[in-house]
Amino acid sequence: MSEKSDFKWGPATGVGSMPGGDAREAAKTVTGSFEDFPFLPELPARGPGADMIGRTAGLLVDLYARVEPSGWRIGDRPGRDTRRARSWLGEDLDALEEFTQGYQGPLKVQAVGPWTLAAALELRNGQAALSDPGACRDLAGSLAEGLRGHLADVRRRVPGAQVVLQLDEPSLVAVLRGHVKTASEYRTHRAVDRQVVESTLRDVLGVHPEGPAVVHSCAPDVPFALLRRAGAHAVSFDAALLTERDDEAIGEAVEGGTRLFAGVVPGVDGPLSDPAGSVMGVRSLWRRLGLNPGSLAESVVVTPACGLAGASPAYARAALAHCARAARSLADNPE
Repeated sequence: MSEKSDFKWGPATGVGSMPGGDAREAAKTVTGSFEDFPFLPELPARGPGADMIGRTAGLLVDLYARVEPSGWRIGDRPGRDTRRARSWLGEDLDALEEFTQGYQGPLKVQAVGPWTLAAALELRNGQAALSDPGACRDLAGSLAEGLRGHLADVRRRVPGAQVVLQLDEPSLVAVLRGHVKTASEYRTHRAVDRQVVESTLRDVLGVHPEGPAVVHSCAPDVPFALLRRAGAHAVSFDAALLTERDDEAIGEAVEGGTRLFAGVVPGVDGPLSDPAGSVMGVRSLWRRLGLNPGSLAESVVVTPACGLAGASPAYARAALAHCARAARSLADNPE
């Protein structure tokens, strides 16, 4: 599916998570770093309910999850963990609203996609929801309903924003290949049929007809073609994990109008190269594919390789600023 023709993407943005636990500080950093494509920060350091699975579990409608020693488990009624997740999300939205007064342009929000959620959430018997096709359907339906309400809330709080929905699917490749381990860890769950994976993603992405959707996966072998067929207008990935095997799928995606969120800046503390050096791999990819260099800035959004939760606050700020500079380098010197 091609990107929405009238949509103006920003040149750079973040993936989602940030270090620390101060919602206002995170919102201030993100909106200051990306004046034309901010995102709703996630702060998993606050604990259960602020982590990616707990945060998305708090969005579910008529399904609830609680923390067990083994992880998040679906339960009968909302408890302390659900309330905590919803409270923190509300705090994050309040902070974002404060720092986006009068903002007009793209604004990204993230949630865990249906397949990573099914691989992570346990049923009452302790097995992953992934083990039960009916549970997977119920979970995807509940997630879709929760996202509808969440997106409406964001649009109400930041009325000038064109909201972009990002689904985080780090476990997607493992689900497709049958690599997700069972509770005993001695076996793996059966691979899910690709058509089922695709149609479920399409249903969840379909809750956002007002704006474009991104699917993020920082695993190797991102299934670009499947994600495009499912309705993703953009695919977000760790550029360091690309191999020449991905070239054909990426070339088809670019020619079909799919935006690439290229993760080129490391997500953990380390030395940062010069901005032009960070996007050298993207330029090389364009040359290999025989694509017009002038289309680079139109096709690529520069991001960190993955979330920044494991970084120091100083590095996270530097990494976001570096993404913005690298995107400018790509636009100014596409060759």
